[in-house]
Amino acid sequence: MTSTHANWGNTTMNMKLSRRTTTAAALAVLALGGTIAATAPASAATTKAAAATATYNGACGTCYKVIDSTPVGNSGKVFVTWNESTGKNCAVTVRNAVGSRINMRVTLDALGDSDDPAVDSGTYTSYAGPVYVNGRDSCIAWGGTIGNASAEDSGHCS
Repeated sequence: MTSTHANWGNTTMNMKLSRRTTTAAALAVLALGGTIAATAPASAATTKAAAATATYNGACGTCYKVIDSTPVGNSGKVFVTWNESTGKNCAVTVRNAVGSRINMRVTLDALGDSDDPAVDSGTYTSYAGPVYVNGRDSCIAWGGTIGNASAEDSGHCS
């Protein structure tokens, strides 16, 4: 019995030592993990801010669905939308981030019709447009300018 007790005592001692070692290791990992977790969001936020890209802002209206977009340099995008029920296309040039007023432009043209392209240009803080054309039974061309960057594209023939 005495040897069992001594063995039990030894096991208890090993368990206490094991718990202390595990607890110390766990605390070290948690401390390290806590540091990593605390710094990860800050660096992630910095990365996201640096890599921000324009997203469609809904300026054309609720029934318009984005069908295409074209980057305007590293400054933003021109978004092209379509409303099936009206047969109209809409375009808007959106900056990656709101900033001080800058020259911006959006152009949308239904190719093959005699109407002039729809254009909005001026100095804006976040977006130019929206502009609309009847896109049914034609192809469309669109473009945008943000500061010194510009882009054009075409397609979506219906």
